[in-house]
Amino acid sequence: MRKINLSRFNFKNIYGSKRVNFWEGLVVFERMKPQLEKINPGFGHSFTLRSFIQSPEKEGPHWHFHPEFEIVYISNGKGKRHIANHISYYSEGDLIFLGPNLPHFGFTEEMAQGEIEIVVQMEEGFLGPDFFSIPEMTSINQLFERSKKGVIFRGETKKMVGELLISLLDVDHFSRLLGLLKVLQMMAVSDDYDLLHVQGFSLEVNAQHLTRMEAIYRYVDQNIGDEIHLETAAEKVNLSVPAFCRYFKKLTGKTFSHFVNEVRIAQAASLLKEEHLSISDVCFACGFNNLSYFNKQFREITGLNPKAYRASNKKLISDQ
Repeated sequence: MRKINLSRFNFKNIYGSKRVNFWEGLVVFERMKPQLEKINPGFGHSFTLRSFIQSPEKEGPHWHFHPEFEIVYISNGKGKRHIANHISYYSEGDLIFLGPNLPHFGFTEEMAQGEIEIVVQMEEGFLGPDFFSIPEMTSINQLFERSKKGVIFRGETKKMVGELLISLLDVDHFSRLLGLLKVLQMMAVSDDYDLLHVQGFSLEVNAQHLTRMEAIYRYVDQNIGDEIHLETAAEKVNLSVPAFCRYFKKLTGKTFSHFVNEVRIAQAASLLKEEHLSISDVCFACGFNNLSYFNKQFREITGLNPKAYRASNKKLISDQ
């Protein structure tokens, strides 16, 4: 495993009262509420497998959770991963595996023409309470444990699992089940992954926590290039500042100021791919008022300074 890189991505505000429908270019006004997503595998199925293409019917991101494990494969889109207290970006598609009850937004903001998103959802005991306890399932059991922190796959694993998932769309029920077991085994034995280290929310999920955290995230997201005040964030959820600080730290495992810096650095990482923007331009566009402090925070969160990060992304593009 390696330290997670924040992928190159054009930052867009998708968590406000305005939700952009990228497939029709329309702006839809909607107040976002956290939802318990109820998943029905349907008659004759023990799990769900769904596919989405560039379509007006495809829903935009919304804040939700569910008790099922979830695999999401995006063949060539780009978007934001916002899972509980974790925020990062991806481009060139994604393959992610989430454990139960991890609140998250939908992952796809833009998909290239002809590309596809596949979502697989399964209950913990979807093949019986003891099926994954047998010795042959040890690796998959370990994968399930890792998924509780969020796992993203890259490289050949992402490519091969994606191709297999696509092939499962056109097979019979039994072949689809065998294919899913193969997908789980491929992910289980792969070293080509990063843990997202999602914390806190999987232990206690309720509507009040989700409503409060969604309000806090929306406030930060809408004001990322401006000043963000602790007092205002506390007011958004009707808490005093001391109570808010305790509450936020308990749920996320980090201080509010550290969380804000993470969101700002995530945006900075996406903007650094824009060659016409200087590093100081990126710094101020992301709400930092001091270039030295920006460089320090960027290194602490990504492991590289902004100049080295930009150079590494250029090399990645040239090698593709």
